[in-house]
Amino acid sequence: MSNHSKEVLMSDMTRRRSLALFAGMILSPLPLSAANITAVNGYSFSFPGVQGGDIRLADFKGKPVLVVNTASQCGFAGQMEGLQQLYNRFGSRGLVIVAVPSNDFGGQEPGGAAEIMAYAQGQYHAAFPIAAKQTVKGVEAHPFYRWAAEQKPSETPRWNFHKYLIGRDGRLAAVFPTIVEPTDPRVVAAIVAELGDS
Repeated sequence: MSNHSKEVLMSDMTRRRSLALFAGMILSPLPLSAANITAVNGYSFSFPGVQGGDIRLADFKGKPVLVVNTASQCGFAGQMEGLQQLYNRFGSRGLVIVAVPSNDFGGQEPGGAAEIMAYAQGQYHAAFPIAAKQTVKGVEAHPFYRWAAEQKPSETPRWNFHKYLIGRDGRLAAVFPTIVEPTDPRVVAAIVAELGDS
């Protein structure tokens, strides 16, 4: 290869490297500071309320939130009483409970808003927020439940009254399956740990 050919080849390679570097600078996003990044966490979601409006979890930022998929005709429906006991005990210290009625398991929440309210407030005097009926499993699940499934893939709802505890920092702090009663010492301990000195 002649010296001239080598010079042309070297010049061409230099030009290509420069173009690649320039293209990389244009196409690559600038580094984002931590202040510009908003991480998705438990407070990022909201549920439509059973009586209208929205239950915005962001409104409870800094408080532990227990999200429970409920069903009025389920054999575990009595757990609503335990949820109210938790709320009576810890609500004044900051615990929030959100009931999320769902017909996903056994078709055990077939009714509409009136039936859901008669069960939750009429029968069990639930004083905490109650969402409108939602899908909580699979690809059609409410975004909160899809997020929770990504966080804890092996601990997704398998039946009604599955309990997710969002910590005060928005992370998924604890998960309790259906068979764990709301007043179980493990649930109470996890809530107390999140409440801290509040």
